[in-house]
Amino acid sequence: MPSNATTVKPPTLRIMLFIHSLHAGGAERVAVDLANQWHIHGHDVIVVTQTDASGDVYELNRHIERVALNTAGLSGIMANLRRLYVLRKALQRYRPDIVLGMMTTASILSVIASTGLRTRVIATEHTHPPSQNLSSFWLKLRRRTYPRAAKVVALTRDTASWIVNHVPGSDMAVIPNAVHWPLADSEPKVTPPSRNGRCRLLAVGRLHTDKGFDILIDAFRDLAQVFPDWDLVILGEGTERERLQAQIDAAGLADRISMPGRVGNMRQWYQACDIYVLSSRVEGLSNSLLEAMACGMPSVAFDCETGPREIIRPDIDGLLVTPVEDPQALAAALSGLMHDKQARKTLASRAVDVRDRFSMRRVLSLWQEVFNDIQHHEKKE
Repeated sequence: MPSNATTVKPPTLRIMLFIHSLHAGGAERVAVDLANQWHIHGHDVIVVTQTDASGDVYELNRHIERVALNTAGLSGIMANLRRLYVLRKALQRYRPDIVLGMMTTASILSVIASTGLRTRVIATEHTHPPSQNLSSFWLKLRRRTYPRAAKVVALTRDTASWIVNHVPGSDMAVIPNAVHWPLADSEPKVTPPSRNGRCRLLAVGRLHTDKGFDILIDAFRDLAQVFPDWDLVILGEGTERERLQAQIDAAGLADRISMPGRVGNMRQWYQACDIYVLSSRVEGLSNSLLEAMACGMPSVAFDCETGPREIIRPDIDGLLVTPVEDPQALAAALSGLMHDKQARKTLASRAVDVRDRFSMRRVLSLWQEVFNDIQHHEKKE
């Protein structure tokens, strides 16, 4: 018999996302993804940044209003007072139901700027707090402001536990990043070089010490002679390029390790390589690891304090390596997979489960639960 039940559509919300910029970065990408999806689902979305649009890497839906506060590059207490002033003006002008502060300082500023307004603030943490380089000033402000936020969202359970213990009074929720599937191409498009019968390890990320590419280079140096038909590709840009290139040259591996820079056609690169390696010392929740697994890549990652362990199911769809920051341990794990093509195929066949486990549909439903909870508490007040 047909059901008489009707689906109740969630109320339309005016949602403001506040983030420093839309330049390259994981949180920036997540902000654009969420903004675009919420717009598609009928919400009124505004994205507020401190920078203008000239350096944008990620593309907002053209119907989403983009507001630039032009407060980037300022420093000191007066600069932050200026940021609070112009952000509060934006809140008063647009009167959002919910403000999403993307990352720690944006979250703190959002809570303070919304004081006395009806806007509800959701603070978010995109990196594990112990790995952040925050001054005592911002640490104190986080302890004062997060308990005033309507919700604090962490990417992982471990980060949520840390905040509960170190920022008491925070109302926590855990929402991971969604995996992009199918992966969309963007600029710059760089064609992977021909394999010519060779195999490849692939690593992706900012060229920054947190990503541990120096450890990966040391590990590959130990593997290079044993596996003469394997190469290593590191995709990304950052401040550590010169130092990493010097390390590669000193190891005599310039013809085996390449750093082509940032590319936009990631799916083509994932498909052109054989094993994905995440050598990070610290992680939030790795978008590149999710993408690699969605593309069917067997993956090896250090079991750092947060992140990979919530994505990889050990020996089912990838390998977790301990101790962290140990190039010999990483080399040993990689060696086993490089030797065993069938093991790579087995892990790859199960890795694609992340398409469902971290689907946008599931992530949006978790965000809707947060919105519903905030509105429920608002009605009780």
